[in-house]
Amino acid sequence: MKKIIILSILFLNIFNFSAFSKNNLYEKIDLFGEVLENVKKDYVDEVDQEKIMDAAINGVLQSLDPYSAYMSPELFKEMQTDTSGKFGGLGIEIGMEAGVVKVISPIDDTPAAKAGIKSGDYIVKIGMEQVQGKSLMEAVKLMRGPVGTYINLTIRRKNVKKPLEFKITRKVIEVQSVNSEIISKDKNLGYIRLKSFNENSDKQFLKSLKKFENNSKIKGYVVDLRNNPGGLLTKAINITDFFLNDGEIVSTKGRNISETRKFFARSGDEVNGKPIIVLINNGSASASEIFAGALKDHKRAIILGENSYGKGSVQSIIPLRNGGGMRLTISKYYLPSGKSISEVGVTPDILVEETGEDFKIKSDNDNQLNYAIKLFNS
Repeated sequence: MKKIIILSILFLNIFNFSAFSKNNLYEKIDLFGEVLENVKKDYVDEVDQEKIMDAAINGVLQSLDPYSAYMSPELFKEMQTDTSGKFGGLGIEIGMEAGVVKVISPIDDTPAAKAGIKSGDYIVKIGMEQVQGKSLMEAVKLMRGPVGTYINLTIRRKNVKKPLEFKITRKVIEVQSVNSEIISKDKNLGYIRLKSFNENSDKQFLKSLKKFENNSKIKGYVVDLRNNPGGLLTKAINITDFFLNDGEIVSTKGRNISETRKFFARSGDEVNGKPIIVLINNGSASASEIFAGALKDHKRAIILGENSYGKGSVQSIIPLRNGGGMRLTISKYYLPSGKSISEVGVTPDILVEETGEDFKIKSDNDNQLNYAIKLFNS
């Protein structure tokens, strides 16, 4: 009964009384209690009521959007544990879509990327466990484990009839977020690959820019955000600001006034107006979309590649009284144009799709990067 009361409070906090009369809402809560009692009394097998309640709470949150989720006390504690040197991962950012785990992006140089996992893949089985019906956090827990151990993933991929099997060894995921080099035969283009927006990304990115700016041959830049799943909003704002003199970068709008903010560029373009091409694909999400969308809206860069993922929301981790936690969407991103990224993404100025199953970023068959280089030299 205590669990039912907790769930009732959750319902009362989430649903808007203006849309539901109090009487109707209480009737629904009573109905839920009746359903639970019938399950307890008449279901063919004995059920774990704790698990049923956790599933019900998680159902409320996952009905809101693909990124909100409930974490039991055990799972919440595990997610907060420092896993360095103890647990490993696969190197993928995932979300939920219609109750199925979807790969947002594999991160460069991680086990998942090396195994061939792609953005847009659906994970249907983790080891021997069917994913259907599990929460996002439960799927994350299944994929984590001791470094050096392996896990089998069964994947469904668009336009591929049969499910794909991958055997992947877990590793500690440490992402070097920025790689840079001079590209093109004339040695006149600065290439910066940004893999994620983490704590040091802006400092690493600026260091690369300054190194290139000391080279008088550099006439433009290619910023590669393909398969970048995002990261910290503050770092996305800082890195975007390197290329703008003024104007809005992004705004967030939430239900609470504290979550409604606008962020603007400061004076000073670090590359003095040199042309920029930004590469994006279906695995470019969240902070990547802020960067690409802002430069597109300000006509500061040409966006080339494929439509980005469309994750335009901010999640907050909220501890709960039972020792668990909830991941809740508290605001959405809006580009300078006022457009939302959510479910839409950023549309490239020049559409160039990846070619073939053997496509690899920064390889000889990277037709998107090759197109960008030709565009600069044309």
